[in-house]
Amino acid sequence: MRRPRALVTAVAASLVLALGACSSGADADSSASGDGLGLVKAGTLTVATEGTYRPFSFHDGGAGDLTGYDVEVAQAVGEKLGLKVEFKETQWDAIFAGLDAGRFDTIANQVSITAERQAKYLFSQPYTISHGVVVVRDGDTSVTSFADLKDKTTAQSLTSNWYKLATDSGAKVEPVEGWAQAVALLQQKRVDATINDELTYLDYVKENGQSGLAVAVQTDDTSKSAFVFTQKKTALQEKVDGALADLAADGTLTELSQKYFGDDVSK
Repeated sequence: MRRPRALVTAVAASLVLALGACSSGADADSSASGDGLGLVKAGTLTVATEGTYRPFSFHDGGAGDLTGYDVEVAQAVGEKLGLKVEFKETQWDAIFAGLDAGRFDTIANQVSITAERQAKYLFSQPYTISHGVVVVRDGDTSVTSFADLKDKTTAQSLTSNWYKLATDSGAKVEPVEGWAQAVALLQQKRVDATINDELTYLDYVKENGQSGLAVAVQTDDTSKSAFVFTQKKTALQEKVDGALADLAADGTLTELSQKYFGDDVSK
């Protein structure tokens, strides 16, 4: 049955309006995404970080402003890209889930580049290169290699690459939320060791003295840390890589490295 001409005209007009609205919405989404970068918020780089992981991401004095090496690198990247940087403080064990859910654009929290993570995520060029270390109580000579961790108990975050290294070495793992809790358990003799980034340990010693801790073993391979993105953020990854290259060329990464570690850890 044919529809009355007036009804057809009305329907056609409605479709035009609907399509116009869809087109307008798509344009708005494109604008909000930051020139095709797919940003969570227009004009803003939303960055997930722990806020409790010295010297990379922490609050100075415990209650001051968020600061740290990763925080300042992220801020410098944002400045190069002409974007405001907004940090979302998140526990490590929930940080990748938040990225997957689209709550953040990237993570800046000394995320190590591993083959397992590369299978699922995109990484920027590394901005930190360091070793992993096994930290024990000072005077403990029972650990001189990773093989010596077999049947010992280490304190590790369950989603960190250090957890995998501990279990691959045969250690039993006591789950913790981060470095501070791992150190406390080690000092209380509730665990035998913890594996973490050498730079975290050096900063701890710088701030607290030896505190009865010592490095027992160092990894042969270096750990490379970078910004991490979901697979959909290719354009943003490329832009961040460009910003990092500029920051390396103008000396900013070296300057920030010297500020927090007394050495250039960006190379």
